[in-house]
Amino acid sequence: MLTLAVAILIMLLGSALCSGAEAALLSVSLLKAQQLAESRKPAALTLLAIRQKVNRPIITIVILNNLFNIVGSVIVGGMATQVFNSTLLGLFTGVLTLLVILFGEIFPKILGERYAVPIALLAAMPVRAVAWLFTPIVLLLETITAPLIGQGHRPSTNEAEIKLMAAIGHQEGIIEADEAEMIRQVFLLNDLRAMDIMTPRVALTRLPGDATIAASQGEILNSQHSRILVTDDDVDHILGLALKNDLLAALVQGSGQRLIREVTRPARFVARTERADKLLQQFQRAREHLAVVVDEYGGVSGVVTLEDVLEVLTGEIVDETDRSIDLQKLARQRQRQRLKASGFDWPAEEN
Repeated sequence: MLTLAVAILIMLLGSALCSGAEAALLSVSLLKAQQLAESRKPAALTLLAIRQKVNRPIITIVILNNLFNIVGSVIVGGMATQVFNSTLLGLFTGVLTLLVILFGEIFPKILGERYAVPIALLAAMPVRAVAWLFTPIVLLLETITAPLIGQGHRPSTNEAEIKLMAAIGHQEGIIEADEAEMIRQVFLLNDLRAMDIMTPRVALTRLPGDATIAASQGEILNSQHSRILVTDDDVDHILGLALKNDLLAALVQGSGQRLIREVTRPARFVARTERADKLLQQFQRAREHLAVVVDEYGGVSGVVTLEDVLEVLTGEIVDETDRSIDLQKLARQRQRQRLKASGFDWPAEEN
């Protein structure tokens, strides 16, 4: 009787260890394993190696689990036939099946999922060692199952999952509302193009390059922009851009008779289809704040600034000098006024 009890205990314990380890290893995400591996501890590094190629360890655990359940049941059943009569043997089989389900499968897997990280770290090195011992059997099973499961790398996460994690983090109080919103807005950068965030050409402030600084004093003083486009005959012929500070300094220093084109700086040109995230990288590398947006024919569509890109992340940025907050709306208003003046009936703007 004692031998039978010991055999049952070994079977249940072995099945429970396999079930708990399997649940824990599968419950630790690859991202979490990478985070733990930054500690450079052997258990954490082993766990990361397992999560990066989880097939062999899981096959090993499944083999062991079935050995405990199937072989153990056969051995225990043979021992039970010598202890119990036919009536009690049926009852014993039912009770043993219930014990295996509860203590060999359900409870260990619940605990493995609930305490996934500590259990996975504890089991990682033993599982890897046993997997090495079972290598021939595992390789054979991998060969058999390969046509069914296929190959290929699956990403550890995606945009939708990160957005959902940000939302859950905000709901649980882990991150602030503005942080969660900024995480969501980051993914807009590669969806928006320069034409989506630019200031349209009808709302641009520009100065003629052949005019003197003194002659354009009024436009310079009234401009709310720190950088002003300098053009030739029309807006499609950009000579460059002038810093408002340079123009004001020339007026103060008595150099107002200089032509505006003489104080211009080269302008950067970008396509209408340039992505917002690429624009941000270009502004950072070139240490510039403004670029001229051109269409496929080389005509000027508008200008885009570093502030326009940052507003995708932060929302509207307005300082005390801004008189028009939404320049795209202002451009539509100006276009409507010009068309009305020419006799065209422009439909009412939707709010």
